[in-house]
Amino acid sequence: MSQPRFLCDEMLGHLCRYLRAAGYDTLLANGGKRDAELLRQCREEGRYFLTQDTLIAEHKAADGIALILPHAPLDHLAELVGARFHIDWLAHAFTRCLIDNTPLIPADEAATARIPQDARRPDEPLRHCPACRRVYWRGSHYKRMHARLEAWQRKNR
Repeated sequence: MSQPRFLCDEMLGHLCRYLRAAGYDTLLANGGKRDAELLRQCREEGRYFLTQDTLIAEHKAADGIALILPHAPLDHLAELVGARFHIDWLAHAFTRCLIDNTPLIPADEAATARIPQDARRPDEPLRHCPACRRVYWRGSHYKRMHARLEAWQRKNR
């Protein structure tokens, strides 16, 4: 079974970031696109639309595509999405760029050189985004996000 793919509305930027951190192909709506356009994009690309806009239910095209989420804290939203789509928060964690959703690749020498010397550990892999060139390593930000993903994984069991 393939992983679900998502498109989050503009109100769900934080959830989008964490779905990407978990390795899920997740886009963030921007540019003020109309609901019909977003739903069409989801159908064409095989994505689920995650939204907090209750009016989306008025669209026939939303059937089977849209999941309307409540205005709630991130942990509750993750619990709802995790239960609905059987999200494995850890299996593919930190394999996508948090900024642009591109799959990450191992960092080359040029990317490695951009990391502060005191942040590098020889036993930890560095990865980078070939699109935006951002470099990822297991610093404090990684550790905080990973701890949250672990907590969500425990709740999903």
